[in-house]
This record gives sequence, structure tokens and C-alpha cells, in this order.
Amino acid sequence: MSEDLFGNIIEESVSQPKIKHSSRRVATQPLAERLRPQSIDEVVGQKHLLADGQPLRVAFDEARPHSMILWGPPGVGKTTLARLMAKAFDLPFIAISAVLAGVKDIRDAVETAQAHLDATGEATVVFVDEVHRFSKSQQDAFLPHVESGLFVFIGATTENPSFEVNSALLSRSAVYVLQSLDNDDLQSLLDRATSTVYPTLKFEEAAKDILFNLADGDARRFLNALELSANLAHDRRLPIVTAEALRKSLPATLRRFDKGGENFYDLISALHKSVRGSDPNAALYWMCRMLEGGCDPLYIARRVLRMAIEDVGLADPRAQEIALHAATTYERLGSPEGELALANAVVYTAIAPKSNAVYTAYNAVRSFVKHDRSRPIPLYLRNAPTKLMGDLGYGDGYRYAHDEPEAFAAGEVYMPEGLENMTWYKPTSRGLEIKIGEKMKHLAELNREAVAQGRARVRKKS
Repeated sequence: MSEDLFGNIIEESVSQPKIKHSSRRVATQPLAERLRPQSIDEVVGQKHLLADGQPLRVAFDEARPHSMILWGPPGVGKTTLARLMAKAFDLPFIAISAVLAGVKDIRDAVETAQAHLDATGEATVVFVDEVHRFSKSQQDAFLPHVESGLFVFIGATTENPSFEVNSALLSRSAVYVLQSLDNDDLQSLLDRATSTVYPTLKFEEAAKDILFNLADGDARRFLNALELSANLAHDRRLPIVTAEALRKSLPATLRRFDKGGENFYDLISALHKSVRGSDPNAALYWMCRMLEGGCDPLYIARRVLRMAIEDVGLADPRAQEIALHAATTYERLGSPEGELALANAVVYTAIAPKSNAVYTAYNAVRSFVKHDRSRPIPLYLRNAPTKLMGDLGYGDGYRYAHDEPEAFAAGEVYMPEGLENMTWYKPTSRGLEIKIGEKMKHLAELNREAVAQGRARVRKKS
């Protein structure tokens, strides 16, 4: 099995012999393969794990192999760290891709590891790339071998292991969170490449910025783009790679946006919280990140409508209208014109007065009703479509609000018996809810007057 510098695995059978490459082959290897770190000191990034005294560094220095989950975005060194760990501990290394492998591959790994254990008494490092792709039963297949010490299990995942890795396997593994590379890390990679592979390659600062932005924290993507840039400079005999040359030559690449993964939900969360926090600039930024990453604009429209309902509510009901109109506009215009309607909705919802009073009241009432008994509906509130129902008293004594002053039947009771004084909806002092609150106070005062004057409904004690 082979792989590039930062985890791009090319799957082979675990039983296949390793292929030795000639010097001619090495010269044509991808740049990422040629720059693959040969020791922990050559790994770029992840200082929070690899600096002196940090957990993974201590494990390397003290030769203490242990099972672990490496969780992080693509191209940050998960596979490289696993290989270096096996090398540092002088243990055999078996790599399995959860995308391509099945239970048979796990059995083959067990047999190979058991043979090595019988011969040497040593465990085997078993690396499972994209472990979240394995089913529960496939993940369960590792458990007895991790517990017995046959395997030092290392799983790599781009998804939150709390949701994607079995709790039993997770409890037997340390979880290390790897981070995207920053521009300083990428500059270190650039310096290493130009000093060892491309000694005459030069970039103007604007061109380097393009490469850094294109990489989006992914070392593999960065080195691939750097290799394309080197080929461009060689083919065109450029003394220096310019930003203009890169823009014309590099393929368009979308930013990282996993539509089914955690990064997707993190972006949604950032957009929603920016709107709730009344920051239109941040809200626009996160919306554009989602669009740039390939998110369905109508999905964004649905989320903005939810924000308008949940976080703006009756403080400004027009936010819901604008969100609905934005969705309709996008359906009619499509991209890119319709996206401006979404931007209007995002900005309006962000700057609108906020209230979750209805949202809170609704959840409270739902919870109350779920746990409360089924209280009888008062007879005077019941429908009486037949003579029998009328004879039974259905609807008897009901006061028609439109016949009362201000179209309000002061002193009437609409709650079931025992809940007369329950209050769930409490309007805020923001936006339209200021007027709603004033109206509710006025009606409450009319009710109090009706009680004082003996005009309020008095329920008979059963």
C-alpha cells in the first residue's frame, strides 16, 4: 500500500509484498510523496500535539504506543502520523481503507498480526483510514484485538468520532484533534519544496497568497497546486510565478464543504448564530462560504426562514415574509441573480429586532400538554352542530366576542378548568412585540375590571 504525504491512500491487499521503487520512479513521484516526513520533527503543523511536552510528542519520545483516533480535516497529516508512529516504535504497519475494505480485510490483518505476535511477541499497528465509513459490525470486529493487545489501533476520520465511532471502540482510544494548516505552516512547506526540489522556483507575494487560499489549510492540496505551479514555470520559462499566471492556469477549486459532514453543520451554526447575534456582515460571510462550497441555495433559504420564525418571531413578522419571498425569487431567477434575494433576507433577518418569545412559549406548551392529563373542554367552548349537542349544553353561554366592546369578551375564560392563570407567551420589549405586550396588558386590565364588576365567568364547582 502506498499513500501521499498527508494521507491519500492507494489501497493494496495487506498480504501483497512491498514494491521497491527505482530511482527513476522516485523522480516521477508526486511532490507530496517526495516531501513526505521521515521523522516526527519534519511534520508541519499540529504544534498543539507535537511540540515538546504535548501528548503525541510524549508518546513518540517515550515509545508508548497506544490506540487512538486522529480526527481532523483532509490533508493535515493523519496518515503520516500513523506511519511515523509505527516507524518510531519499530512495529509492523497495516493500513486499511474503510472505503474499500470489508470484514475479510480485517480478518487478513488479524492473521498477519497474529503471526507476527507469535514470532516476536510484538503488537501490530493497524491504521484504518476514514474509520467512520465502517459499519457498526465492522468497527466491532476490532474490539477484541484491541483489548487483547494484538492491535495498536489508529483510526483516522474527518467526522466527529462522538457520532461516527462506536462508543466501545472510542472508549479504548485516545482522541487527538488535528487542525488545518495555517499560512505559516504552508510557508514552511513552500520553503522545504523550493530548497530541496525546486531551487530556482520563485513566487511574487500575491501568487503565494493565491496558493495559500487555494489550499484552505490542506497540505495535500497545497503541494499539488505547488507542483502545477512549478510545471507552469518550467514550461513557460517564467523567472517568477505571478498571480496573473496562476489565475489563468490553476483549475478552479471549491473550498472544503462536506455536505454530509461536521464542517457543513458548523457553517450552518455559524450563519444562524450570526443572524441571532444581529451581525449582518458575519451572516453574509457565512452565507457566501456555504454558497462557495456548493450548498444548495434553497437549503439556505429554508434555514433563513427558520431563523426568521425562531429568532425574530413577532418582533418583526415581515422577516418571515422576506425569507419566503427570497426562496420564491431564487426559484424563479436561479443563480446568480436569485442569490441576491437570499442576501437581502439574511441581512434583514440579522438586523431585525429579535424575539424567541413564541418559540419558547410553543415549546413550553408542547411539553406541558405532553405530560399533562387530557383536560375536558368547557361545555360553552364546544361545538354544537346537532340538536342533541345543544340539549346537552354544548356551546351554552358562549359569548361572541364581536358583539362585545372592543371585540373582546372581558372576563371570559378559555382555558380548561385548573389552568385559568397559566401564562406561557411573554412578549419582549422589542419591535412589534412592544405593541403586542401593551395590547395584552390592556386586555388583562379589562378582565380585572370585569371580575371586579361581577361580569366575569364563574365556573361551578363540580
